Amino acid sequence: MEKSECCARVPPGVTLEEVVARLERCRPGEVADIVESILANGHGLPPRVFVETTDQSSVAISITDAKAKILYANHAFEEVTGYSPDEVIGRNESLLSYRTTPEEIYREMWSELTNHRPWHGRLVNRRKDGSRYLAELTISPILDAEGENAYFVGIHRDVTEMYHLQQQVVGQKALIETVIDLTPVATVVIDGDCRVLLDNLEYKKLHSLFEGVEPARAVLASLFATRDGRIELPTDGFAAQEFVVERGGGPIRWFSCSGTWFDEADPNSDSFFEPERRSYLLVVMEEITEHKRRQEEQRIGALRALLAEGELKQSLRETINGAIYQLQEPVNLVEAALKLAERRGAPDASALTGVLREAHLAGRRALRRLQQNLPPASQESAAPLNLNEILRDVLSVSTSALLAAGVSVVWRPASVLPAIPGRATALRTMFKQLIDNALAAMVNARSPQRELRVITEVADDGVRVLVEDTGPGIAEEFRHKIFEPFYRIGRPGGRHAGMGLALVQEVVSRHSGLIRVDPAYGEGCRFEVFFPRGPREIE
Repeated sequence: MEKSECCARVPPGVTLEEVVARLERCRPGEVADIVESILANGHGLPPRVFVETTDQSSVAISITDAKAKILYANHAFEEVTGYSPDEVIGRNESLLSYRTTPEEIYREMWSELTNHRPWHGRLVNRRKDGSRYLAELTISPILDAEGENAYFVGIHRDVTEMYHLQQQVVGQKALIETVIDLTPVATVVIDGDCRVLLDNLEYKKLHSLFEGVEPARAVLASLFATRDGRIELPTDGFAAQEFVVERGGGPIRWFSCSGTWFDEADPNSDSFFEPERRSYLLVVMEEITEHKRRQEEQRIGALRALLAEGELKQSLRETINGAIYQLQEPVNLVEAALKLAERRGAPDASALTGVLREAHLAGRRALRRLQQNLPPASQESAAPLNLNEILRDVLSVSTSALLAAGVSVVWRPASVLPAIPGRATALRTMFKQLIDNALAAMVNARSPQRELRVITEVADDGVRVLVEDTGPGIAEEFRHKIFEPFYRIGRPGGRHAGMGLALVQEVVSRHSGLIRVDPAYGEGCRFEVFFPRGPREIE
């Protein structure tokens, strides 16, 4: 290029300041395009303008020959490297290289340049004072008329501080993710639309419990769903919200869920001048199954003790009622004989009349004492009850006895049951009596197959409970007598003797219900208990 004839042109309306600005904002591979556009377009422009533009640029620019010998360096080059233009012109660009840059990087760079393609990358360079810095470098080849590399234009920036900040951010992000992953509770960050932004390994494990549904959405829907299906999250967060997961016949798992809102600046460029903040919800789900299991064991233990006490009272009442029942008959006979003797009025019968009167009075006193010693019936207020929960409690209490007898249990509760008004303890005692009755029948009959089935169903106007066993069953002629006090079916495997089934019928009747033996059931015995729904007085 001859100095007297060379000129550069820029498009009409383009100012020198815009050229400088373009050079300062240049990206990988843009320098050659800028130079070519300046030389190929527009009106004439003295070459010194281009030189001054590069000299005044805040980006370090150097031009070398095809062998990387430096022919030109601007003032920004000195600010970055510490070398003045006079110190580097005529020397090879390799004076900036540092040994920590892998050889593969240099081979890749020269491969691109040799094939007349620009190269962009990062190198660890060395300043004049020996200090190192990370250079972000763009090298563009300038071809001669034969299409061979004549010059290389290099632009590089010191990105050490930027890289340091980036690594800090990456390190902090990795640290946060590691800490969250190591957290022994399920943790997830969601936005206002319940989209997951960050989660940990414990949270990922929950996916298997929710059958393809996002766990966070499923949990929050179960806790905060409105009638129209929307999820309305509390604006001030929430704490210790319990939920239960029961899938695929597996064990029930309990979790405690807490949520805390936090804000973060919107990173989009649209918010640069008008910062906006976005809200996110940190949700922590801690499994409390073991804690709930211990609580349940304590509750079942207390319930077992309560039912045992109730059974003891019932047994005592049954014994005393049996004694009253047995004593009432001779007392009535003595009373009848006394009245007969008094009506006859025979003179020689006075002694007999006196004896009968004493016997009658003694019998009445004994009956009164027995009645006074009857344990009082438990006083319990009625409340809306879910029979599934009542029966689950009874089965839990009876588990040990059923297992010891080798009885398998089939529990088929209706998914949704309407509440019925009732007394919980009385109903538990009643259903336990039915289950104990079925267990005794199968054991006494030595049934080879021992299976107890408990089923709840929604009837048109109430709730139906079926208690089925594989015992010997009950013959038709005995079905109406089994609810009589102290009745026993006279054969091995006979049903419970005493007041048991009589008290069952009494509890059912007090709850306005019905109980019967299903005559069509042929695999053993089926008791069918029905309770109407709706409010009513419980006797």
